[in-house]
Amino acid sequence: MLKLVLPKGSLEKATLELFEAADLAVNRSSSVDYRATVDDPRIIDVRILRPQEIPLYVAEGLFDLGITGRDWVEETGADVVSLGELKYSKATSNPVRIVVAVQQDSPATSVNDLAHGLRVSTEYPNLTRRFFADRGIDADIRLSYGATEAKIPDIVDCVVDITETGRALRAAGLKIIDTIVTSYTELVANPAAAADPAKAHAMAQLRTLLMGSLDARGRVLLKLNVPKDRLDAVIAEMPAAKSPTVNELYGDSGYAVESVVPKAGINTLIPRLLELGASDILEMPILKIIP
Repeated sequence: MLKLVLPKGSLEKATLELFEAADLAVNRSSSVDYRATVDDPRIIDVRILRPQEIPLYVAEGLFDLGITGRDWVEETGADVVSLGELKYSKATSNPVRIVVAVQQDSPATSVNDLAHGLRVSTEYPNLTRRFFADRGIDADIRLSYGATEAKIPDIVDCVVDITETGRALRAAGLKIIDTIVTSYTELVANPAAAADPAKAHAMAQLRTLLMGSLDARGRVLLKLNVPKDRLDAVIAEMPAAKSPTVNELYGDSGYAVESVVPKAGINTLIPRLLELGASDILEMPILKIIP
């Protein structure tokens, strides 16, 4: 039913891991194969291509559904339907940013301080051209094929580059003076496919699986028993995503409590719960959280 295109390159590993966690494992003959399959009746074809190309291919109807960055949707101006952000990037769950950066010792503190005629190197020429034009700045936009940050100050005056943490830019002696786009990974659909009831239904189901896997990251299921007189104290200590589930134990001997809690801090939470009277504590991994 659905033709799916996934990103190759920096987002590839994180995307394949997400699909694996969502029980949508992507199978291919080798790590360099551009064709793949997913053992799911809703997906009939899978390609793995550069994220720069994905928005246009989806807009043209070559694929029904794709994963790419918001930065490339903005750069290409592709007519696609967003089915929502998938909050992961190459190394973290944080977005990436398309930023304007100049030499560290430059007096400029914002893009408005830059002079007309400045030379700008970027892998995002369309986005960059629109950004400077909207601010009335005449800029010489030069397409970069990589190592963009290395071109200041000898080749260009500033760069428009992608960053997740800013470390690479700082290491190159640059400082960020403006942000053009904050970009999460995004699930995008062809407009005609999204308007087709059967395809839209399949897309929604796939999105539910992917979002459920993302929501489960960094959380665990905590199960424990607690005497009646200690229930309120234990519940007050548990950082539940929602109200904990509480069931009375057989023989009126107390309560069984379970709750989804953040993995971070579990090392101090469990000893604290024991001190408050909890027992038989189980910490269990979670694969998906479906609202």
